Amino acid sequence: MKRFAAALAAWAALAMTLVAHTAHAADMNAVNHAAQIASGVGAGTAVPSLGVGAVLQTLLGLAIVIAFVFGCAWLARKFGVAGSQRTGLVKVIGGASLGSKERVSVVEIGDTWLVLGAAPGNVRLLHTMPAGSVALNGTEAGAPLEGQPLQGSFGQRFRDALAGEATKRLQKFAGGSK
Repeated sequence: MKRFAAALAAWAALAMTLVAHTAHAADMNAVNHAAQIASGVGAGTAVPSLGVGAVLQTLLGLAIVIAFVFGCAWLARKFGVAGSQRTGLVKVIGGASLGSKERVSVVEIGDTWLVLGAAPGNVRLLHTMPAGSVALNGTEAGAPLEGQPLQGSFGQRFRDALAGEATKRLQKFAGGSK
């Protein structure tokens, strides 16, 4: 968080220096060329004509402000808005958006990873596993690599997954009633 504040202060100081410099240059230009500027105003016009320098100065100032906003957004994303501690009780290992309002996340608590499904008003535990049992790049021992197709049809893989989940829940239920 201290790095974020220091970087933000540096960006702000740079932006203010550049804006102050360009504003000073515009004021000096108006002072030195007051007669030319005044003669450029036609009779009956309320708006003085703008030169190329004034347009370029405006565009440069706009570019500086936009760069400052994007720089702040980048810093906020890099360091996190809240500056979360990495040594806390709960660590977010990863996650993916499944739709406009649904999300799956892997959270580490102690030496256990929890796979959580989140939807509006609902968070469910989908799976638990020991921490570090799956490599962070998504490959697991025995799992197919990215370039290799999965074995079997989708229907067969889905039935196998449901059967495994049903067996696990039945064992949990049978073990809980004793």
